[in-house]
Amino acid sequence: MKKDLLIQIEVPENVTVSLDGSNLNVKGPEGNLTKELKIGKVEVKIEGKNIVLEYKKATKNEKKLMNTASSHINNMIRGVQKKFEYYLKICYVHFPFTLKIEGKKVMIKNFLGEKIDRVFELPDGVEVELKKEIIIVKSPDKYLAGQASANFETATRVKGRDRRIFQDGIYITEKDGKKI
Repeated sequence: MKKDLLIQIEVPENVTVSLDGSNLNVKGPEGNLTKELKIGKVEVKIEGKNIVLEYKKATKNEKKLMNTASSHINNMIRGVQKKFEYYLKICYVHFPFTLKIEGKKVMIKNFLGEKIDRVFELPDGVEVELKKEIIIVKSPDKYLAGQASANFETATRVKGRDRRIFQDGIYITEKDGKKI
């Protein structure tokens, strides 16, 4: 059954939003984000202090697209107001390992006694703080903060050993205020 659907997203006072073709630009006190909205024939427009997603005679698929787009837009608005924070914990039982951050490059030394450092790159737009055994990843983009946190976890994945015994690694303990 086809319906006319309309989703309105309120924009706070300290956030400015502009639409350039299919690119949505959101600027706030913590930074600015740009995202290309590929949502088919769904019409996106800015009316005053609201972002409006509209589609005439929408089916289930258009409704799903509109809900996904509205979630992305809400995350962008929340991110430019207050950065998303992920907390990670360094855990080791057998070999103490160290973490060294130089710009965008992260080096993990002496993980499980390995002689070769484990190295990976951080995405642009991500800030990382080290406080002894706690790592704090901050970014206005929720997806970049999550990807950077996942990069820490995958860099310290244990291979070829029993995971029940070798529990060393870096693990996410808190995602945006929610304990795991």
